[in-house]
Amino acid sequence: MTSLLAYMGAAVAEIAGCFSFWAWLRLDKPVWWLVPGMVSLALFAWLLTFVESDFAGRAYAAYGGVYIAASLFWLWAVEGTRPDRWDMIGTAFCLVGAAIILFGPRTA
Repeated sequence: MTSLLAYMGAAVAEIAGCFSFWAWLRLDKPVWWLVPGMVSLALFAWLLTFVESDFAGRAYAAYGGVYIAASLFWLWAVEGTRPDRWDMIGTAFCLVGAAIILFGPRTA
């Protein structure tokens, strides 16, 4: 459960942080938008340290699937564009892949 909460929090923090840069450069928002964006990106990195994995690379790889799902939720909730069936099918594949990476049986 800790890993799931860490991944969800990290995804929101990363997307919000990256969106602040997007908003500054693409939506002509003021430069001060970068300050909360940088704080949010630091929070993202900190939250990933709570993932229950012995190796950072494996935690980051599994996070990729969660990030994709969260990005499409952001598309819908914040940007007002509903994901289509291809978005949802692709997300399902990514989440299955993330689960295999994170929870697959390991040999010593």
